[in-house]
Amino acid sequence: MRTTLTLDPDVAQKLKSRMMERKAPFKQVINDALRRGLTAAPPPVRERPFRVVPHSFGFRPGVDVSKLNQLLDELEAQEFAAKMKARRKRR
Repeated sequence: MRTTLTLDPDVAQKLKSRMMERKAPFKQVINDALRRGLTAAPPPVRERPFRVVPHSFGFRPGVDVSKLNQLLDELEAQEFAAKMKARRKRR
């Protein structure tokens, strides 16, 4: 296939240097460079690093936030007990 290609000056200089090093024709140097570039593994996608944004929940001093699950369990147990008591009263 024949095509016209416009090269940046720095790329043209690198190709000329490669031609002289290998004593190879321009066409061969271009094809070899394109083959290497097209078969190379794509660079890994760099995702933005995960960032934790701290937030003040405004808990009062003395509240142990590591025991919030325990508090939730106690509240659910109280709610269940209240429902059972109400159910017994209806009978």
